[in-house]
Amino acid sequence: MEVILASLENTRDVQTILNILYILSELLTVGRGRRVGVFVSKGGTGILFQILLSNSKELPPSEELMLQLHSLLAKVGSKDRKFGVKARLSGALNVTVNLVKQNLQNAKLLLPCLQVLRVYSTNSVNAISLGKNGVVELMFKIIAPYSKKNTSLLKVALDALGALLKSKTNARRAVDGGHVPVLLALYLDWHRNDTRHRHMLIRKGLLVSLRNITNIKLGRKAFLEADGMRILYNSSTVSENSTYIRQCFPKNRLPLPTIKSAFHAVLICFDSCCHLCLFYNQNDDIETDLNKLHPKKNPGRPFEELRVYERFFSELSEDFQVILFLKNGNGHATLSTLTRPPPQGQTIEQELAHVLECVSLDVDVPLNAEEGNKGVRQEGCEVSATRQIQSPLLLGGIATRRVGGGGGSNWGSDCGSEGPEDEAGEGAVLEVPDTALLLPLHDPDVYVEMVKGTHSVPQYAEVAYPDYFGHITPTFREPHQERVYGVQRSKIFQDIERLIHPNDILDKVVYDLDIPSCPVIEDDGESLKFNSQFESGNLRKAIQVRKYEYDLVLNSDINSNHYHQWFYFEVSGMRVGTTYRFNIINCEKSNSQFNYGMQVLMYSVQEAISGRPRWVRTGTDICYYKNHFARSSIAAGGQKGKSYYTLTFSTSFRHKDDVCYFAYHYPYTYSTLKMHLSKLEALRTPQIYLRQDVLCETLGGNSCPLLTITAMPESNSNDHICQFRNRPLIFLSARVHPGETNASWVMKGTLEFLMGTSPLASSLREAYIFKIVPMLNPDGVVNGNHRCSLSGEDLNRQWQNPNPELHPTIYHTKSLLQYLAHIQRAPLVFCDYHGHSRKKNVFMYGCSVKETVWQSNISATSSDLQEDLGYRALPKILSQIAPAFSMASCSFVVERSKESTARVVVWREIGVQRSYTMESTLCGCDQGKYKGLQIGTRELEEMGAQFCVALLRLKRLTGLRNHQHLLDLESDIIGSQSKVVR
Repeated sequence: MEVILASLENTRDVQTILNILYILSELLTVGRGRRVGVFVSKGGTGILFQILLSNSKELPPSEELMLQLHSLLAKVGSKDRKFGVKARLSGALNVTVNLVKQNLQNAKLLLPCLQVLRVYSTNSVNAISLGKNGVVELMFKIIAPYSKKNTSLLKVALDALGALLKSKTNARRAVDGGHVPVLLALYLDWHRNDTRHRHMLIRKGLLVSLRNITNIKLGRKAFLEADGMRILYNSSTVSENSTYIRQCFPKNRLPLPTIKSAFHAVLICFDSCCHLCLFYNQNDDIETDLNKLHPKKNPGRPFEELRVYERFFSELSEDFQVILFLKNGNGHATLSTLTRPPPQGQTIEQELAHVLECVSLDVDVPLNAEEGNKGVRQEGCEVSATRQIQSPLLLGGIATRRVGGGGGSNWGSDCGSEGPEDEAGEGAVLEVPDTALLLPLHDPDVYVEMVKGTHSVPQYAEVAYPDYFGHITPTFREPHQERVYGVQRSKIFQDIERLIHPNDILDKVVYDLDIPSCPVIEDDGESLKFNSQFESGNLRKAIQVRKYEYDLVLNSDINSNHYHQWFYFEVSGMRVGTTYRFNIINCEKSNSQFNYGMQVLMYSVQEAISGRPRWVRTGTDICYYKNHFARSSIAAGGQKGKSYYTLTFSTSFRHKDDVCYFAYHYPYTYSTLKMHLSKLEALRTPQIYLRQDVLCETLGGNSCPLLTITAMPESNSNDHICQFRNRPLIFLSARVHPGETNASWVMKGTLEFLMGTSPLASSLREAYIFKIVPMLNPDGVVNGNHRCSLSGEDLNRQWQNPNPELHPTIYHTKSLLQYLAHIQRAPLVFCDYHGHSRKKNVFMYGCSVKETVWQSNISATSSDLQEDLGYRALPKILSQIAPAFSMASCSFVVERSKESTARVVVWREIGVQRSYTMESTLCGCDQGKYKGLQIGTRELEEMGAQFCVALLRLKRLTGLRNHQHLLDLESDIIGSQSKVVR
C-alpha cells in the first residue's frame, strides 16, 4: 500500500494516476473495510485531496479523473473520522461543489460527487459552509420536480440534503427559500405514483428532510402553513409518518387555569409556594466518595432531646407485674395462650421447609376468566345476608339499613336529602351483600366511622363504594394484556384527526374541580358523569372530545405543580355494550408498564351487589405515549421543551345503571388502614403483645399510627422478661408515596401474619420486637396525592434533615431510630415498603460499599472493601421462598440521587446494615410461579407474609456459629458482578 500511495503522490501524468486509481478501486472494493482502514492510516485520503486540488486547476479538468477520484473518496470517506476536516482544510469542498454545479445534467459524474457531498455534510461545520455556498438550493434543483429517472441519484441527493438540514442554519435557509411546500409536494407525488412501494427509500429521504426542518420552530410553522399535517395524515403508508406528525403537532397548554393543584393547603408559618418549583433531579450517578460509603453511626441529636421517645418503647422496661398469669399444674406462672410454639421435636427448619404451604395466600384458581366467573358465582352464592345503602353514599346522608341479619344504624344528619319521605328515596336504595364472612377485616359501618375522623383538604363528604364494600380477590388469573401491533400508531392518528377535522370535536367539559360550587356539570344525558370527591380520589377535569371519548386531566399533588400518575375516579351514566375511550393526558413519566401488559383497574357496583365486590383488570388498546401538551418549565424543573404523556385505554360496561370506578392500582385509603388496625386489635390473643401509639399528628390533622408487635413473655420471671426485652428489633414502614398503594397491601399481609395464630407467627413474635409505621404519609393518601405530602415535597427525600413542622412523620420516625441507636438497640432490619411503576416482580434495594465500588470502578484498598455480607441474606432468603421475588432485580449500589432516602440514611447514620427498600411491582411478574400474570392483592399480601417468614429464617441464620452462608453470599456477589462485567 505504501508503494502504491508513493507512486500516486509523485506522478503527474494523468493516465498514470488513472491507472493507479483503478488499482486502488479494485483493492478497496474487497477486504470488508480492513484495506480501507489501512489506506486511511497511511495518509491515502490526503493524497487523494491533493490530486483533486491540483487537477481541478486544469481547464477543463479530466472528467474521468474526477469521476474516479470522487468514487474513491466516497468509499473511504465513511471510514475516515477526520474526512470532513481534511476536506475543509484542503479546499476540496469548493472543488466538489463546483463540479456539481457544472454537471447537473451529467448523471455519471454527478452521482459520485453527491456521494462525497453526503459524507462532507455529516460534519456540522462543513454543512454550514456548504449551505452558505448555495448547496441547499442546489440539492432542491436535483430532487425536483418529480421524476422516476435516475432514482439512485435522487436517493443520494436526499441523503445529502437530510444531512445538510440537520444544521439549524440550513433548515432556516430552506424555510426562507420556500422549500417546505416543495418537499411536501414531492412526497405527495411519490406517494401517489409509487403504488408498488418500490421507492420507499426516496419517500423516507423526503421525510428525513422534513423532520430536520421541523426541528426548528420556524420549520414547524411553515409545515403547518403548507398543510403538512393533512398531507402526511392522508399518506400514512410509511410508518415514520406518525413520528413526524407528532413532532409537528402544535404544542398546547393543558386545558387548566393553572398547573398548581386545584386544592391548596395553608401551611401556618411556612410559605407553601416555596415548594412549587422544586423538581427532584434524577441524577443517578453512583456514589464515589468512600467517606460517604462507609456507614458511620451518627444519631445527630443529643440523647436529652431523644429521651422523650422512650415512651414509645415501654416494652423495653415493662416488668409485667400487673399482668394476670395463670397457674399451671406445676404451680408455675404462665400466660394463657391459644396457640403454642411447635413441639420440641419439630424444629423451625422443618417448618420453613414447608413454608409455602403454611403461609401461601394462593388458592386453586382456574386458568381462564370463563372458569373464573363460574367460581365467582359460587362465591356469590355463599353470601346470604344483604345490606341496603343510600346511593350516592354521603357521610351526612340518610342512615343505612341492614336487612337479613342486623339492626339498623343511624349516622349523620339529613343534609343532602329530604329523608325517607323523599319520593326518590326508595329508588336510591341499593341492596348490598354482607361480605363479613369473606372479608373478616372489613366492616362497612366501621369504615364510615373511620372516614368521619379523617381530615382532608377538600373536606370530602362522600365515600367511594369500593372502599365501603371492600375488595375480594378474583378467583381467576389475570394475565398481562397482549399489545396489539400498531395500536399506538392508531391512537396517535386518532389524536391527529382532531387537528385535521376540528368540527368533529365536541370539546365539552363534563367535570371540573376548578368549579368548586358545581364540579359535575349537568347535561342532557348524552355524556358520562364523573366524580372524584372522595378519599384518595384524583381526577381534576373530564372533557368529552367525541361521543364516546373523553380526555381526563389529573390533579397535581397538593401544594405542588406536578406528580401526575395516581388516579381514582367514578363513572356513571354509561351505555351497555358501548366502547368508550379514556385518555389521561397529563402523565409525566417517559414510559410506563401500561406499554408492557399492565391494565387499569375497574370496580363495578352492580357486580358488588351481585356478590362479587372486587377490583378487576380491564381495558383494551392500552398504550402510553408522548402527546402534544407542553409542560411548563416550572413543573419540569427548569427544563424546556418537555411534553406530557397520554395513557389511553378503551373499555365497555356490562350493566345498566351501573356505577364504576377506575384506579391506577388497588386503592388502600387511610380510613381503610384505621379500620384494619381496629379489626386487628380484636384478633389479639393473650399471648400477643400489641400496642398502638400515635407517633405524631400530620399537617392535615391526621394521626400517624405506630404499632408494636411481639410475643408476651412466658411469665413474669426475670429470665423470661429479660429474654423479652433483649429480642432484636425489626423496623418496618410503608406508604411514604401515596400513589404506591401496593405497599399498603404488602403491609396488610405482614400485619395479618404477625397477628396470626400459626406456629410460624408465634415463633416470629417470640424472636423479634416489631416496630411498624404502616403509613408514613397519611395526608397524601387522604387527598389523592401521588408522591408528596401537604408540604408539596417528596417525604422520602427528607430523611437527611427532616423539618419537625413540615415533615413530622419523617422527623419522628427518624427520631425513634436515633433513640434506638443511642441506647445501643439499633434494629436488626429496617425495611421501607414501596411500589415500582417501571419494573416487574418484587425486589429490594440495599446498601453495600463493595458493590458500589465495583460498579463505579473507583480505586479502593482491600480495607475499604471490608464489610459484613449479611445484607444479602434477607433478599436471598426471599428469592427462595417468595414466588414474586426476584433476586436478579435487586441492587445494593448507593447512588447520590438516593442519599436522602430512608434506606441510605438509616444505613449511613443509624448504622443498620440490613437497611432496605422493598419495591413491589404495579404490573406483574416475568419470572417464577406468577410469570405472565398481573399482580393482585392476593400476591401482594402473600409477599408481606413471606417477608415475615424470611425474617424467621434470618433469625436462625444469624444465630449459626459457622459462616458458610456468608461464603455462599460472597459467591453470589462475584457471580452477579461477572454478569455485569460481561
